[in-house]
Amino acid sequence: MKTHNRIIKDEDPLIRQLGLFDSTMMMMGIVIGSGIFLTTGIMAQAIPSAPMVLLAWLLGGLLILAGALTYAELGVSLPEAGGQYVYLREAYGHLYGFLFGWKMFLVNMTGSIAALGVAFAEYFGSFFPTLSTKEIVFSSHVGGLTYTLSRGQLVAVAVILLLSAINYVGVAFGKTVQNVLTVIKIGTILVFVFFGFVFARGASIDLSLNPEGWSFAQLLTGFGLAFVSVFWAFDGWNNINYVAGEITNPKRNLKFALIMGTLGITLLYFFTNVIYFLALPIGEMKGVVTMAEKASSSLFGATAAGLISAMILISILGALNGAIFVGPRVYYAMARDGLFFKKVGGVHPRFKTPGFSLFLQAIWASLLALTGTFEQLFTFAMFAGILFWVLAAAAIFTLRKNALTFLGPTKHGAILLSR
Repeated sequence: MKTHNRIIKDEDPLIRQLGLFDSTMMMMGIVIGSGIFLTTGIMAQAIPSAPMVLLAWLLGGLLILAGALTYAELGVSLPEAGGQYVYLREAYGHLYGFLFGWKMFLVNMTGSIAALGVAFAEYFGSFFPTLSTKEIVFSSHVGGLTYTLSRGQLVAVAVILLLSAINYVGVAFGKTVQNVLTVIKIGTILVFVFFGFVFARGASIDLSLNPEGWSFAQLLTGFGLAFVSVFWAFDGWNNINYVAGEITNPKRNLKFALIMGTLGITLLYFFTNVIYFLALPIGEMKGVVTMAEKASSSLFGATAAGLISAMILISILGALNGAIFVGPRVYYAMARDGLFFKKVGGVHPRFKTPGFSLFLQAIWASLLALTGTFEQLFTFAMFAGILFWVLAAAAIFTLRKNALTFLGPTKHGAILLSR
């Protein structure tokens, strides 16, 4: 197996201080953002069948679980900061790791952080209209192009910088914020499901597989489109691997965090959708983006919509904090291999965090947040991501093959993926 030579050769200074609970909350907190509250209406338009939509959520969860098991094996065998970057580097060489890492910084991770920041601002604006994304503070026309800056975008930048500062001053501080936000969001979803069943007592779900008499080709196409929404709602499940170098006993905790987190998210998503279908007939769900608010209004009354907006706000904040926490570990790992700015490979002497990496990510994500809407930023962030997910998952086969002919330790420990 080919190994690499690190530019920064000293002992990895990051400290392992994320336990099983911290890792699981990090994983679940990153994944559970706004997707579960926004996608079901889009899925119902793609395939107007409650059983088919519920099946899509279950199959999506099983597919993500398969991915989680693969990433668990990779993470256990290479338990260091960087996640996918490390797997691609070890399986295919520096070039693939280089491309992935820079794509993460320029597009995926910072774009996702910017998108989550703007999404937070949009919901924040429902409570404070003067700070919404509709309040324009600057507009300019240059060469046929129009640029507008809203107060909501400034709110997005403020929250990105605030959470980056929190994660800068220590892992303990950052993980505590993440744990609290994730516990609150899981708790509120459980409360929503529990009272949903209580208030929907006597209601039933139309279990017709094909109520509109679609052809098989139409059903298959619709199911595929619905599956895209499922993947969006599960996006980020693999991000916990980026901080494998800071997880205590990674052979146990990383594996169980991935498995328990995926199973927990799947169950939460499935039962949330059951409540949606108990609250509304599928005909009233088609194309509805604010699905959680509409279902809550139907079950609990109009005053519940404000509470749901607050729940989504907290959910987005947790996902944003998690993304800000894990992203810099990729750039940090790259810098230590000489593939990023050298200063990014350093750790703050007092706080023991990749401080400059966090700073650089915050600046670039803030600039992106000033350039577009949530939809534009989300599309930007998802560009080219799937290719590298597939490559990283396939890396396990390359590493297993190498392990059969190279059973000694590398600079990262023995890679015995075939055991």
